[in-house]
Amino acid sequence: MHGTFQLKRCQIPFDPVSGKIGGEVVFDATSGQTANGSRDRKMHRDVLETERYPEITFRPDRVEGKVAMAGVSTVRVHGLFGIHGAEHEIVVPVEVNLNGDRWTASSQFPVPYAKWGMKNPSVLFLRVGDSVDVEFHGAGTTSPGP
Repeated sequence: MHGTFQLKRCQIPFDPVSGKIGGEVVFDATSGQTANGSRDRKMHRDVLETERYPEITFRPDRVEGKVAMAGVSTVRVHGLFGIHGAEHEIVVPVEVNLNGDRWTASSQFPVPYAKWGMKNPSVLFLRVGDSVDVEFHGAGTTSPGP
């Protein structure tokens, strides 16, 4: 099963020389869709409780590894992942591609939602794992620092 969430806002100040990173990526939890209406309603109502917790966030705090000034780099980004009213420390592998003032980034990592206190939606004949794999793909432009 695949699903998507819409981006609400994103600003990530990053200094490739020092490796300092900050900012926040915010997704609209209420926008989550898997192309199955009954599954989506159950996900929003019983698992994510999106009326109560309408945002999913990631606040990076440091980068492990070097981002090349041009081309592809693979780094590990440490930060806080906010979901269902709580923040959890995570480390995610990120592939970054810089080309002039344009960048792309992609990552894949597990979210152990049951361990983090969210309800497992399994029922008698349908079994669901205790974690989900998240894929992130982003693109943007760089801007000079202050």
